Amino acid sequence: MYLITLLQAAQPAAGGGASFWIMILLLFAVMWLFMIRPQRKQQKELEKFRNELKKGDKIVTAGGIYGTVAEIQDRTVLIKVDGDVKLRVDKNSIVRDYSTDAQPTNDQAAQQK
Repeated sequence: MYLITLLQAAQPAAGGGASFWIMILLLFAVMWLFMIRPQRKQQKELEKFRNELKKGDKIVTAGGIYGTVAEIQDRTVLIKVDGDVKLRVDKNSIVRDYSTDAQPTNDQAAQQK
């Protein structure tokens, strides 16, 4: 008697297949909406930024090096780091522009203390 009850409970309910596929489709739709779509948008913006680089832009590399663009070639960028120090880096290693970042000046830093 107990074995028959277990076998009946193990059988799937009729009509459960359609709701399973709907849930899977909803899961993929949510993943696309919240994960894939924003990542693609961010990649496009970064590519646009890299293509619009010009001499004099203040940039940050993926390695955390701050510098000013001195020369732009097809795939590389020459950045002036400090004084006469210049580095040639791949364009894909440039991650953001720091000239628009709000950096406190000496006067603002003194006021905060």
